Amino acid sequence: MTSLSMIYKGIIVALFLAILMPVSLHAVSEATVLFLLIEPGSNAGGMGNAYVAKSDDAFAGWWNPAALAFNKKSQVALMHSNWLQSADINDIYYEYLGWDQYFEGIGTVGFNVIYMNYGEQEKTDESGQSHGNFQSYEFAATGSYGFLITEKLAGGLNFKYIYSKLAPTETGETGTNVKGSGSSYAFDIALKFKDAFIPRLDLGWNLQNVGPNLTYVNEAQADPLPMNWRMGAAYRILDSPMNRFTGTFDINKSLANRDPVFERLVSGWKGDDPIYNVGGEYAYMNLLTVRGGYIYDNSGSVKGPCFGVGFQYTFSNRYKVFFDFGMVETGQLVDYNKTFSLGVEF
Repeated sequence: MTSLSMIYKGIIVALFLAILMPVSLHAVSEATVLFLLIEPGSNAGGMGNAYVAKSDDAFAGWWNPAALAFNKKSQVALMHSNWLQSADINDIYYEYLGWDQYFEGIGTVGFNVIYMNYGEQEKTDESGQSHGNFQSYEFAATGSYGFLITEKLAGGLNFKYIYSKLAPTETGETGTNVKGSGSSYAFDIALKFKDAFIPRLDLGWNLQNVGPNLTYVNEAQADPLPMNWRMGAAYRILDSPMNRFTGTFDINKSLANRDPVFERLVSGWKGDDPIYNVGGEYAYMNLLTVRGGYIYDNSGSVKGPCFGVGFQYTFSNRYKVFFDFGMVETGQLVDYNKTFSLGVEF
């Protein structure tokens, strides 16, 4: 009969891969489905992931669904990254696809899908004998809604379904099935304040991944979702048709622990340090964009600069195409995580 150690080893291997993600070490020790914390968009990555107040594209469904309320066009965006690619890691990749659409009298709705593939793992028993290979992956499907509260203040909501498959289901020595997969759901609640207090200053806030624990083996060993508090500011220092320069600043704090969900809003502030992100973006003639930023994650040992570049082209006075490339600091694992994004506005 198949040993339980095979399924546990599969879970341990996949979780080890998740630990390689550049997030707080405290969050790693407490939470599961950490792919939910990976910031999508090469434009955001190039700015050091300081984007919660600036987001205004089809990635806003992840960053700040309230920002969707200010956009009255349709947008589609996707991102691809071979995550932490190196000589030893070459089969982990991240995919994001997002869409949003404005409806008169209703607001803006959106939908995005995230897929994280951890590659192929070998299944072995206690003696080290191989029993074939299996794939580990996770995904989340999210519906978004952004709505205006006042002319300058918007609210946003996300509802997401989360599925994690780290290892195949096995029959243990007691004859019971041991699952290597699990599912859950979560909410995000967000606000965006445009021209807040002074002209050209935007503020953003997003409480992410509020939901029940996810169970792999049994409910007693269920793991919390990576609840995260994110807030920031964006100031348009230059704002003309020829030249635009925006400076951004974000703070985000993992609130993941094993307390009841809403108690984490208080108890989650203990432990690891917040992550600080700063960034800047210069755009010339709505054609070429250059970005830079810095990530300071003391608990996760991720400290360093980020860079990015983007191109956009408008035709028929209606359609706009974006292409962005980002190099995101990852700490000591690889030099940079390289990401590619593509978007269309119509």
